Amino acid sequence: MRSLTGFFVIFGTATFFLYLLSTSLRPGRKGAEGRSLTFPSDLDELRELAEDLQFYKREHHTYVLLLFCSAYLYKQCFAIPGSSFLNVLAGALFGPALGLFVCCTLTSLGATCCYLLSNAFGKQYVVYYFPEKVSMLQKKVEENRSSLFFFLLFLRLFPMTPNWFLNITSPILNIPLLQFFFSIMIGLLPYNFICVQTGSILSKIKSLDDIFSWGTLLKLLAIAVVALIPGTIIKKFNYDHLKLDKTDNGIPLSNGKKAD
Repeated sequence: MRSLTGFFVIFGTATFFLYLLSTSLRPGRKGAEGRSLTFPSDLDELRELAEDLQFYKREHHTYVLLLFCSAYLYKQCFAIPGSSFLNVLAGALFGPALGLFVCCTLTSLGATCCYLLSNAFGKQYVVYYFPEKVSMLQKKVEENRSSLFFFLLFLRLFPMTPNWFLNITSPILNIPLLQFFFSIMIGLLPYNFICVQTGSILSKIKSLDDIFSWGTLLKLLAIAVVALIPGTIIKKFNYDHLKLDKTDNGIPLSNGKKAD
């Protein structure tokens, strides 16, 4: 009960702060007076939001940056879907280079906050509601413990991985926080890059499906497979080394010589 109470206090405080921040936008473009900002749910809403914030950013750059960072961290911290919209929005607002830096930083920080929240309040609930998935992931992590960082990179690079689930289960899987942080920053770099690049040409795309074509997904999959290669080599080397040690230590000696 105490865990749930603490979590909802944090969630409520963060929600209230974001609400105040999003409703403090002063009148800007004609027709935007009195409008509160909301998370976009489709391409049209994303374009409209980008136009409003681009106009307002001319005189209030710091406010727009604070609002964007707060909204991004809010989604990441509480494992709320839809960060791809914000990645695209970052490209439209800040350009490809700064947008990519902002997204990679916020993705890593937000996911780390999610890790800490899960560790403090959610372990027992995650195990209770997802026992089979947690067990399967635990087995995979233990199998790749010797090359854990590269395995984490593969999971992040793989386009079908549910990142939100990996974030909330990582404390249960005993994944070190530092490895967790950098695996996200590096592993989600290609995904963030594609989204931010799309945002820089937001007015030209016709559908969000244009972001992730089959060609793009295959490229992400190929990168993920490449990330597995160092881990596979390390794992094989450790296995062979362990096998050699067991052989050397396990053969009985006779008269000071190894038995045939």
